[in-house]
Amino acid sequence: MPLMGSLYVGTSGLQTSQNALNTTAHNLSNMDTKGYTRQQALQATRQYNTISLNIKGVSNQQVGLGTYYSKVRQVRDYFLDQTYRKETGRCAYFEQSATALEEVETLLGEMEGASFKEALDDLWTAVQELSKNPANSVGQGLLVNRANAFLERAQSVYEGLNDYQNNLNLQVKKNVEKINYYGDQLKYLNDQIRKVESGGIEAPNDLRDARNQILDELSALAKISYNESVDGTVSVQIEGVDFVKSDVVYKMGLDQDAITGFYTPFWIQNAKPSVNADGKTIYNIEGAEVFNLSQEISSAAGTDIGSLKAMLLARGNKIADYTDLNPATYKGEISNSLVMNVQAEFDSLIHNVATKINEAIAGCADPDTGYLCEEDAAGNYIPLQLFQKRSSAGYEPDKAGTPGYDDKGYRLEDENHSETLYTIKNLIINPLLVKEPSRLDLIKPNDDEDMELGAALKAVFEARDYKLNPEVETPCTLAEFYNNLVSQVGSTGSIFRSMVLTQEAELESINFAREEVIGVSSDEELSNMIKYQNAYNAASRYINVVDEMLEHILSTLGA
Repeated sequence: MPLMGSLYVGTSGLQTSQNALNTTAHNLSNMDTKGYTRQQALQATRQYNTISLNIKGVSNQQVGLGTYYSKVRQVRDYFLDQTYRKETGRCAYFEQSATALEEVETLLGEMEGASFKEALDDLWTAVQELSKNPANSVGQGLLVNRANAFLERAQSVYEGLNDYQNNLNLQVKKNVEKINYYGDQLKYLNDQIRKVESGGIEAPNDLRDARNQILDELSALAKISYNESVDGTVSVQIEGVDFVKSDVVYKMGLDQDAITGFYTPFWIQNAKPSVNADGKTIYNIEGAEVFNLSQEISSAAGTDIGSLKAMLLARGNKIADYTDLNPATYKGEISNSLVMNVQAEFDSLIHNVATKINEAIAGCADPDTGYLCEEDAAGNYIPLQLFQKRSSAGYEPDKAGTPGYDDKGYRLEDENHSETLYTIKNLIINPLLVKEPSRLDLIKPNDDEDMELGAALKAVFEARDYKLNPEVETPCTLAEFYNNLVSQVGSTGSIFRSMVLTQEAELESINFAREEVIGVSSDEELSNMIKYQNAYNAASRYINVVDEMLEHILSTLGA
């Protein structure tokens, strides 16, 4: 090769080593940058010039033309990324579920020293005291006061559960908006990466870092799958449905329930739009829901991934009451929902206390003499109720024993008509008894103390006639009912917290393995810096030698 050509070979070494040094410096300067992926400089040989063909020899006589900086690539492991993102979603699911149960535990007050159990125990104590001395006006007043405190505390707990549902509902909205924002960002980055890739001049590594960071964060919100096409764009699916496809974003919509205000995420592209009288577009979301919340939750089926799904499950789709413990409808959304399940079980406890105490009083009342009765608007004697329905008196003597009414004339509860239900949200303490507790005078017309009612009231609390939910076989007392409810919440919370710890340990292990691949090691980069610096010095020395040879030849010829 001519000496002048040798200068170009040396120059290629200088340029390549300088570019490699720049890549190393870029890695070192981004050691602490979140989402940064280590970059690696790849070098390749330039083409060879053939000086002469050697037919009989092993090879031709060729001269190399140096090296060039072929590519800067990101060092990533596709399978580690997939595993990390799946486990991130699973960890986020259990973290959200554990957080929801901790909130429920706080609302029940068992951890704060102001537990609902105290109100239940106080009511039971009042019943016991009254049964010992039914004629004692102090005991009568105590029962009414304790019943009032019991109901107020129950309503406070229930309202707290409702408020937490509303809080979760707002979080659902914010997270759907965040997911849609991530979709727009992915589309933008896809466009930018495709432009850079098509130019073929440089690799869009920093853009890929930004995109990978979004995929990491998106994986915590929902179950995602993705693949990269030959032009560098990434297609993303959420719960198996297209979310981002090349340069198109299929966004989620939010359908708001007219009664509860709860949001249901749905795929706009799969919903059926129509225009109402106000010119507003509304959607029929049947079959377009993002999540199937009635399916069984299990790691094997991959249905326990994503904090958004955990929020929706914890919130549920309505404000539950004791009617949701119907065996025909309980399994599925009610049993899967943390808050709805507790709401239904808690309301069942209050319903049992209220109706059983009312039944005990009604069983001893005598409308003919007015004993344990009050007058209705028509002047008729009706049995006293300690717990009354807020929205409906529900008493029509002339309909006693007819369909929809019991043999006393009280309207039977109908879950299709909320005003007929003895639920927490529809209960009050009888205002007449609040004003005059002595109306609960347990002296019979024959001047005997009503020991039968005292025994009946005690039986309400001592009877083993209650079950926590349709999946529980063993009956229990009212006190045991509440203890079982608290134990269920505590044990489920313990399981979720244990799952969180397990997932965090596994995620940490996976992340450590991933960081070994994508993370920047200062020792490794400094070693590369020394290597490229030496290569630069060698190329520089080579050019100096060629320069000296040229100077010597020119000086000699010139002489």
